[in-house]
Amino acid sequence: MKLFDLEFNSNTNLLPKEGTVNYYGKVLSQNDADYYYQSLFHNIAWKNDEAIIFGKKIITKRKVAWYAEEEFTYTYSKVTKKAIPWTKELFFLKELIQQKTGEYFNSCLLNLYHSGNEGMAWHSDGEKDLKKNGAIGSLSFGAERKFAFKHKESKKKVDLYLEHGSLLIMKDETQTHWLHRLPPTKKINTPRINLTFRSIIKS
Repeated sequence: MKLFDLEFNSNTNLLPKEGTVNYYGKVLSQNDADYYYQSLFHNIAWKNDEAIIFGKKIITKRKVAWYAEEEFTYTYSKVTKKAIPWTKELFFLKELIQQKTGEYFNSCLLNLYHSGNEGMAWHSDGEKDLKKNGAIGSLSFGAERKFAFKHKESKKKVDLYLEHGSLLIMKDETQTHWLHRLPPTKKINTPRINLTFRSIIKS
């Protein structure tokens, strides 16, 4: 199932079963999306991501940053990150998507992909730090990229393209039953910035 160049209804669930994904399309004007892209690109404390795979430390070309309302820690790929306080721009974007969706977020994991050569393998966001079945709000800036879902058992796939200034929400049992990825492509040579707003469980 491929979804591209269509009029999207944010109330439509793009998954056929066992999860909920809503695509809102562009939630920012072209000028605002351009402004936040430039601001995030130049002002976020980007660092190359790290992962421990088979006991070996891997440094990725992709860069990441972790921001939140408190000094939350977040562990994935066996590496723990400590949150940086919200910037003015990130706090505004958080408030914007909360108003759009009715969801609540207290943290944000940001990803910077320098070109289509950088992507993300199949995975689900089921870390113990995250609210169980909580919403993840994904804001995209820069290069338009394909985003894919795959059901863990049936292997059914759902693909869509995430536009500059667009919002995607994943919630309910999506992370339990579905994997997602950002496939690499040689067709794109410009950067993409992705903000994934999340809800960390307060200890």
